[in-house]
Amino acid sequence: MSTIGTTPTVADVVAELERRYPPAWAEDWDRVGLVLGEPAAPVRRVLCVVDVVPETVAEALAAGADMIVAHHPLLLRGVSSVAPTTFKGRIVHQLIRAGVALHVAHTNADVASPGVSDALAARFGLTGSRPLLRPAPGSPAAGDDRGFGRIGELPRPMTLAELTRHAAAVLPVTSWGVRAAGDPGRMVRTLAVSGGSGDSFLGAATAAGVDAFLTADLRHHPAGEHLAADGPALIDAAHWATERPWLDDLAALLREALDVETLVSDLDTDPWTVHAAAPVVDDKEPDREG
Repeated sequence: MSTIGTTPTVADVVAELERRYPPAWAEDWDRVGLVLGEPAAPVRRVLCVVDVVPETVAEALAAGADMIVAHHPLLLRGVSSVAPTTFKGRIVHQLIRAGVALHVAHTNADVASPGVSDALAARFGLTGSRPLLRPAPGSPAAGDDRGFGRIGELPRPMTLAELTRHAAAVLPVTSWGVRAAGDPGRMVRTLAVSGGSGDSFLGAATAAGVDAFLTADLRHHPAGEHLAADGPALIDAAHWATERPWLDDLAALLREALDVETLVSDLDTDPWTVHAAAPVVDDKEPDREG
């Protein structure tokens, strides 16, 4: 139901989000949906964020946002108190005092089509996009492209080293940067991507027969064992950087469907803030002639 010409409410925004990202699609352990906010409260301005942290809350308050739509849950694990003496309690109190609603779309947005990984795939211009892992929660019907991650063809083949540099150029900049594992000269034509932590999909990437897999939060031992078993090359980017592209799609969805003003947070909420590369060592013998 269109709300163009009238001021939408929190309930209207929630209904549109749940139409595009049904809560039933979320993983069993996940916590999605409306966290805070009066359903009847009007919404004129929405801030889209990856993380609900003090910095993005301050951004929402400064911008006069009526609602925050976040990717990561604020209250993923059970709590017995939201006292303002706790980190999350302070955020809850701030938002309630300011009348700012909060909604979360997490793994239900990860598996959606289009969803988080589609936005990531678009940064690389992938064609022939299809899910990396199916079925998604809720047993997708025939023709439903829901699933975790995406696989596609690069516009042109690149070496792993070239693709890693390209990833650093097309993804949001973070201190973490982008790193790769595998032969730098390996040619990459097919690429799998998955926004957020993706080392649980290493087996799926191998089974899919892709040349490389780009995701975040790859761990030492699983990555090493994956490569030792001749799995695809790996590209590891910052968690926030792999999910930030989806915010643009989210903002466009709400703006077009509900005629609300939407803002996208570009605050880098990746926890890693310093990156130092070892200096290149010149092992040539000094020229002693003369």
